[in-house]
Amino acid sequence: MKAIDLSTLRDDIGGRVVEASTPGYDDMRTVFYRSYDSRPSIIVRPVDARDVSAAIRAARSAGVGLAVRGGGHSVAGHGSIDGGLVIDLRDMLGIDVDTSQRTAWAETGLTAGEYTKAVGGHGLAAGFGDTGTVGIGGITLAGGIGLLVRKHGLTIDSLLAAEIVTADGEILRIDADTHSDLFWAIRGGGGNFGVVTKFQYRLHPVDRVTGGFLAFAADVELVLELISIAENETDDLSMICNIMKAPPLPFIPEEHHGRPMVACLLVHAGDVDAGARAADRIRELGEPIVDMVQTIRYPEFFEVGGGPPWIEREVSYTTFLDTIDRPVVAGLLDQVATSAAPLATAQLRVLGGAMARVPNDATAFAHRDRPYMVATGAAYEDPHEDEAHEDWIRRVASIATTDRPGAYSGFLGGDGASRIREAYPGGAWERLATIKRRYDPDNVFSRNHNIEP
Repeated sequence: MKAIDLSTLRDDIGGRVVEASTPGYDDMRTVFYRSYDSRPSIIVRPVDARDVSAAIRAARSAGVGLAVRGGGHSVAGHGSIDGGLVIDLRDMLGIDVDTSQRTAWAETGLTAGEYTKAVGGHGLAAGFGDTGTVGIGGITLAGGIGLLVRKHGLTIDSLLAAEIVTADGEILRIDADTHSDLFWAIRGGGGNFGVVTKFQYRLHPVDRVTGGFLAFAADVELVLELISIAENETDDLSMICNIMKAPPLPFIPEEHHGRPMVACLLVHAGDVDAGARAADRIRELGEPIVDMVQTIRYPEFFEVGGGPPWIEREVSYTTFLDTIDRPVVAGLLDQVATSAAPLATAQLRVLGGAMARVPNDATAFAHRDRPYMVATGAAYEDPHEDEAHEDWIRRVASIATTDRPGAYSGFLGGDGASRIREAYPGGAWERLATIKRRYDPDNVFSRNHNIEP
């Protein structure tokens, strides 16, 4: 390893080159999960793909480790690295909307909220998760399971093309016809194959929708009824059911604080009257603790909430299920109720719809035939509590484990190589490894859920 020639790097970079002595360095190196306290030697804030190429070449020439940061929400802390070079994309915020073709080119420093607001001004949307502060790069490369998943599929189902910088610094434009193997791989294969600097998305007419939060006191039968409604409604309805302890928020009645509740986040992206009727069917299941469902413009979902600005520590587990029955729901409810963490959640998502109408092998994301996803987690602050919360997440995993394992790479933490393989079933792993050998044989891009060449 040798030192990077900073003078040469600054000459090659149109954006910023940040060292530990640069004002603002500590803020720039901080990621969403504060327990990852990496101190990179250099942070490059590129303004275009040429800057990214120069940064990759500099890191390779010096033999230093390389990390890529978008929104910085990686549960595994992949957006930074000790002693290496970080390519921080957050100054790349360009977006070009073509309303006549219903497409948009977007640079990968944008967050889901920024993108949704920009295209929402035209009454258009592409599906991006459910949290506005998440970067579009990370969620797209993982697949993208969000609030429009049943109506318009995964984020990658709206992806038309991309600009990517490969391990040798080459800038490529890829789509279904050009470097089609690489285009297949980035649709779910994560950051293993290069640094994506732009995405082109197909846009869908989504303007006013019916949605918001409905919360009830936790009950096994109620959760099962919610799931039944979500899977039997039209594809216009996408729903997330969060089993959690009620936080001490002003809009939640005080007598429910700290008690298990089911917080249902729903979006009905069809006819407004039909959306109102769907919401009423959910209201009829019980007496809502919170009812914030209304007709709003879709971008408003990404303008409020989004969770805390950061989380200190978290244990998590993600999987796909083919059935959700009474024992699974009861077990998850019990674990949430007994968790010692300030925030513990078991999230159930009903999938299907447009996502399931694409063949499993069409993209690197290969779980399209799975009807449900479970994502659980406990957030806390004290590192001395790690063992207790890790024991808790193992108990949760035992409840949600089936004979047909699976994992969503976007929600994986430091789960280990076996779980990364579970994210790519049905031959997807082997195909990804072959493509990795072709485009990154030296595993330059290893700070990710790594697929070795």
